[in-house]
Amino acid sequence: MPNQQTTFADDPSTGSGLDLLLEIKRPRLRAGLIDALRDAIRSGRLAAGTRLPASRVLADDLGIARSTVTECYAELVAEGWLTARQGSGTRVARLAPPRDDSSVAPAADAHPGKAVQGLLPGAAEFAEFPRQQWLAAARRALAAAPYSAFGYGDPAGRMELRVALSDYLSRVRGVRAEPERIVISSGFHHGLALTAQALTARGARTVAVEGYGLGLYRALLSDAGLRIPPLLVDDDGARTGDLKDLGADAVLLTPAHQFPTGVALAPARRADVRDWARASGGLILEDDYDGEFRYDRTPVGALQGLDPERVLYFGTASKSLAPALRVGWMVVPESILPEILAAKGRVETVSVLDQLTLAEFVTSGAFDRHVRSRRQNYRRRRDQLISALAQSSPEVRVKGMAAGLQALIELPRGTEAAVVQAAARLGLMVSGMAEFRHEALHATAAVHDGLVVNFSAISDSAWEGALDLLCSVMPAPGRQRPNRPSRSRR
Repeated sequence: MPNQQTTFADDPSTGSGLDLLLEIKRPRLRAGLIDALRDAIRSGRLAAGTRLPASRVLADDLGIARSTVTECYAELVAEGWLTARQGSGTRVARLAPPRDDSSVAPAADAHPGKAVQGLLPGAAEFAEFPRQQWLAAARRALAAAPYSAFGYGDPAGRMELRVALSDYLSRVRGVRAEPERIVISSGFHHGLALTAQALTARGARTVAVEGYGLGLYRALLSDAGLRIPPLLVDDDGARTGDLKDLGADAVLLTPAHQFPTGVALAPARRADVRDWARASGGLILEDDYDGEFRYDRTPVGALQGLDPERVLYFGTASKSLAPALRVGWMVVPESILPEILAAKGRVETVSVLDQLTLAEFVTSGAFDRHVRSRRQNYRRRRDQLISALAQSSPEVRVKGMAAGLQALIELPRGTEAAVVQAAARLGLMVSGMAEFRHEALHATAAVHDGLVVNFSAISDSAWEGALDLLCSVMPAPGRQRPNRPSRSRR
């Protein structure tokens, strides 16, 4: 049986105590203590910067010699797990976070002390959240809210927000969205979970998905008991003509800006998938995750506008504002609306106060102004990315349209894993296409090498340095690492 020891020591830097749970599995105390500390750091239970108990205190709590603790600390300092400075004590070192992709070097391979910069897809730079405008909208919304707003609320969502979204989505995305058919969720993940439950309640068995996309959503559908065959993706988007051969009851698409390849669903394929849905009775699940962000021309309108009775439209505030807001929306065909509402339950699960604030933020025009400001900045970032890569490594190029928060950098075949690993060693976190590939495509000719780089995920002050690091690991003929391009700050 492992020996679990809990220590409690006074931390002189804070004046408070530090609880430390260590699981010592080896019979030899020195080796067991080293393993226990490594495991606590690797798992994240001991976060970077955490101050450990003094060697004397930890030795007393564990009932072992102080010299044993001192030796353990010294060895972990030498390995890079801990740092020790006079007057600052012994602390957990800052290491690069681990990656899920097995082809990527583990976090311990990053040089201790190097800054970790993230260009991982997901969300925009959190510092850009419009705090003052949001606070002003919250004050106005609370001042105008009726007493009834402080109850449990309508499970479909607060009507003020549904009316605001109806106008906004019609004006900006071409969505035909009556307020009565809008259901508020706590984000796309929640909305997709409700839809999976509604589909299975109707007897659905198969939801086709794009061959490249987030594995999190494929897993959600699969966990609901649904088959998830892949549609291949090319320069015209998902090959929707293959749907008739898959026996699908529904299909999940990102038609305005395919994630992660960055292409739009071609007009002919938009018509194909609409015709498939009408002929088969299938349902199109449209994830419009970043539809507001198009930089070269007017954004592509939502697919939902072609046939509101066959398309279930999803939108979210996660990309335009922040994931922490936890507000998303669905525009639901009338035929499946009862099942969606039944799946959501009888009580509202999304903060009514946040819904009221977002409604005020949208109707006041603050949301449009915020998106317009972000759009200008992201366009500049994308242009800088293309220019820097053209100078440093002409062998690679940015694929896809000028839109969204991330870009796909195509790489020569067979180089993706090495580039991701090299970036991680420099403290730069990037994602390879392998992270987003459907499991069924791994051994097929549909495999493409590339990096999915989120140019919106980092502050302006850190962007240029991260871009230099990215260029330095790009493959180039005749040399292992290209020279960093010199650029003036724009």
